[in-house]
Parts: sequence; C-alpha cells; structure tokens
Amino acid sequence: MSFTQNGRVRKTIFLLAGFISSAVMLTLAQPPISWWPLAWMSLVPFILACSPDAQPRRLALAAYIVSLCYWLGNLYWVFPITIVGWATFCLYTALLWPMLALSLRFCRAKKIPLFIATPILVVGAERLQGFLLGGFFWRFLAHSQYANITLIQIADIFGAAGVSFLIAMVNGLLAELIIDARCFKSIFRINNLVRTALVSAAVIAAVAYGRWRINQSPGFITQGPLVASLQSNIPQSVKKSFEQSDKLFEELMETSKAAAQAGAELIVWPETMVQATLNPQILALLEPSHAYLAFDQALKEHAKDTAYVLVGAYGGGKPEFQDDSTIRLGERYNSAFLYRPDGTQSPQHYDKIHLVPFGEVLPLRKTVPWFYSFLMKLEFIPYHYDYSLDYGSEYTAFEISNSAAWQPQAKLGDGAAGVCRFGVIICYEDTIPAIARRFALDERGQKRINWLVNISNDGWFVRFSGGKVHPSAEQPQHAAVCAFRAVENRLAVLRSVNTGISCLIDSLGQIRDGYTAASGDFPAKAMERKGMAGWFVDKMPIDSRITFFSKYGQWLDFCCTACFVLLIMLMLWARFSKSRIVTRLAG
Repeated sequence: MSFTQNGRVRKTIFLLAGFISSAVMLTLAQPPISWWPLAWMSLVPFILACSPDAQPRRLALAAYIVSLCYWLGNLYWVFPITIVGWATFCLYTALLWPMLALSLRFCRAKKIPLFIATPILVVGAERLQGFLLGGFFWRFLAHSQYANITLIQIADIFGAAGVSFLIAMVNGLLAELIIDARCFKSIFRINNLVRTALVSAAVIAAVAYGRWRINQSPGFITQGPLVASLQSNIPQSVKKSFEQSDKLFEELMETSKAAAQAGAELIVWPETMVQATLNPQILALLEPSHAYLAFDQALKEHAKDTAYVLVGAYGGGKPEFQDDSTIRLGERYNSAFLYRPDGTQSPQHYDKIHLVPFGEVLPLRKTVPWFYSFLMKLEFIPYHYDYSLDYGSEYTAFEISNSAAWQPQAKLGDGAAGVCRFGVIICYEDTIPAIARRFALDERGQKRINWLVNISNDGWFVRFSGGKVHPSAEQPQHAAVCAFRAVENRLAVLRSVNTGISCLIDSLGQIRDGYTAASGDFPAKAMERKGMAGWFVDKMPIDSRITFFSKYGQWLDFCCTACFVLLIMLMLWARFSKSRIVTRLAG
C-alpha cells in the first residue's frame, strides 16, 4: 500500500471514528439509558471530524453511512410496523448529517466561531428532521434533558429548540477550545476567553431563569379536579384483529369503575381502545343489536352520576348505504369522545389532525394509487386493506363543570365561571409543538384551555412473546418529548397510553412520580410504567401563565433553519462559481 493510500485510509478512519463517537454518545444520552451529561459533549467528535482539510465527498459519505446506521438502529421499533416507513424516514433523515458536516467544515474554513455556528446549524437540522413526512420531532438534543427541570424552563420562550441551542453552543465551544489546544498559548487568547464567558453566561442565565420560573409557580398554579388515567397493555398484533373488542372494553370498564370509586371526576381511556364508531349520526343508523350501540350505552350508564369519561375510538362521517345494506363511511377518523355525568355524550368530539405516515395514512395513496396497491401486495404496510384515515381540522376544547372540591378558577375567554376546558392530542401529535400551541391560546392571545390530555396507543411498538409484552425504547422517549409541550405552553398534560407510559406531567415539565394515596395500582416511578396495565388518580394542576412561545411559536427554529438552508445554498453557489472559473481557465 502506497503512502498516499495509507493517508487516505487514516483520514477515513478518523472521520468514521468521529462520527461513530458522536452517534454512540447521542444514543446513550437519550431515554431509556438517559446519560444526559453526554449530550453536552456528544457533538465534539463530530465537529472535530469536519476539518477544512477533509475531502468533501469522503466527509459527506462517512457522515451519511454513520447517520444511516444511527437512525436505523435507534428507530428499530418502527421496523415491525412498516418497513417502508422505517426505511424511508431513515434514508431521508440520514441526509441531514452530511449536510451538517459540510456546513461545519465550511464554517471552520471561514473561521466562523463554532459556538455560534454549531447551535444555529444543529437546531436548523433538527427542524428539518422528518420534513419529508410531515414532521418527526424525535431524539433532539433537548429531549435528553427532559429530567433537568431547571434547564428546560427556557422552552416557554424558545421551545425545545432553545435547550438544543444551548447544548449545541457548549459543544461548539468545547470543540473550539480543543482545536486551539494544539498550541497551549492559543487556548488563553482573548477570543477564547470571551467565547467561554459568553457561553457560560448563557448557561447561567438559563439556569437562573429556570429557578425563577419554578419559584414563582405556586402563585400561578391552582388545583383542578381529580383526574384518572387508564393504561391497557395490549400489543397491536392482538388489537388489530378486532376479535377481542368486547374483552378489551370490559377490562377497561372495570378499571374505569375503580377510578370512579377513588373519586376521579375525569377518567381518560387510551387511544382507539373502544373499537367502535361512536358518532351519534352513525349510531342512529345501526340496528338496535349492533355492538357499537352497546358500547355507547355502557359508556353513558358508566358516566351517569359518576364522572366525565373521555375515550379514544373511531370517528366517521358521510355514511352511505351499500347494496348489501351495510354502511360505508365516506370519512374515517381517529377520534376522542367525551361522556358526561348527565348520561349523555358531549356534542363535541376531536378528530386527529396530524396522522402518522404509513401507520394511519399512506402518502400518495390518492395521487399514486398503483404505488399503494404495490405496497399492499408486498405486505410493507400494517394492514391488508385500505386503512387510511382522514385528517381532522378542528382544535376542540372539551368542557367539564367545576365541582365544590376544586379551587376557584379564572374564567377562560368568554367562558362561564366554574367551567374548565381541555384539549386532546392523540398519539404523536404531542411531539409536534405547533399542535399543542394551537390548542393553548384563542384568537385574542388568551388561554383557551386549562390542560391537555394525550391519549396514545404505543402497543404498535412493543414485542409480544410468551404471553408477555416486552416494551421498547419508544415509550420513555415518547414521554420525554411530551414533557416539552407542557413547559412551552404552561399546560399540564395527562397521558393515557396503551402499554405505557401513562403519567401526569405538570406545567414545569416534571413527569410526576406517585399519585393520590390508595388511588391506583402503578409503580411509584412513572418511567417504570411500561409493558403493564394499570391506573392512577391525581390532582390536575392548572397554570394560568401565558407564555411567549404560545404567542409566537417556533421562531428560533425557523430562524436557524433559514440560516442553515441559506448556508447550504451559499456553499452550492460557491462550488458552482468555482467550477465555472475552472472551466473557463481550462478553455
């Protein structure tokens, strides 16, 4: 092997080692392992690998290979559900690492301070994550810090992006100091001292702001009703057969009655665990003996003089009678329905707005129908029939009446005193900041709800063998992401999740351990509630604060994304201009 070949091999190994080191630390920093301090140094090897001396093609290829392995491995729990969705998402998202690597290389070559460049580029790349499939905001740097309650309070200004920005800023500074450490005297240059002071000031400011927000909370938080969260433990392989619909309903009903006896005033069931269409206009068309009517009647009788009961079920509209007298629904939804203590179903219901690609809707199903048929034949999608749902559009605010046991609540908008309102986000809607934010405020910028409910079916992402449910990394990661929606909008979130993790997240983003004494059968530690059935009852905290993020949204994300995209365009333009100059000289 020649000297030149040896040099290329060494450079390739250096690149791979840098990217692999970062991939390993990023993996360990996130739940369920949660070695969160690693996040603060996880990008340093990545940045060091992006040397101006690195050959661009080799750099991009090494980054893509490691990134693809990183995503394929960390999203292993998607593979059993949809091979196409898993592969498509990973192939796309893996592109962000080479784009980030080339951008950092450019910044290093142009002597742009890394403590500024790194956070802008990283947050921009995170915002672009999953853009192809409508948004998959997962495994951000910020999410590794979900348990660091003091630090994450800045999310009510910047969103989760603010926490990612701060972590990436520290990574950029560390990389800069390591680069300058090659010359011992250089590390003490005034520039490095100023950079260190600025980054330290940013971290200290974030911590001080967090402590201030936490300390002021008692003045803005009052106690709402006793709420109950039910958790079933049914893998999707069992649920989707519809053969045990009655059994699933009966088991949850038994648990729901126990929660009612414990004093719960609002009882929440997980997503689609009532395997029926519950829209009144659809029920009115059914034969009296139909199972859907039995479910509806049982829920009305259970709620009457007892509690409000929120259930996840199927929604439908535009019914059409077929030749065989069956009813075909022109619209199908993933919905939430509220049953009231007066023994009626609320006229309001919520239809899920953001559907999961491949899991609930197949992209291009209507525009490229042959592609849909092709995927069905190859069994690359979860069902063997047309399962695609329709998108909801209304951000429903459910209402429940105040009881004498609650502390007095401020009126929301023009609502009557003594009434509280809550919104429902279904499944992965809790990972999308814009959806929770739309629920939070009305057109006048006032709070329109008192809390959020997240119902989910994470039974898709467990393994079932030997009669036992084996959880995956998805469950704790899902709970960690949801915690940021609570901080961003100062809205507590009650989670009711099939297979877990069901919990109460307060408006400080704290995933609460424990619950009201003798009112549940869960483990005390919330993050241990996976792969099991159970329930708990606890007091709902209501926070009256209106946040900057609720009013102005993901402004930091968008600014960083714009900078990231503009830098990529600048690099392409520079490369194109250089090629033209070389061509002219050669001519």
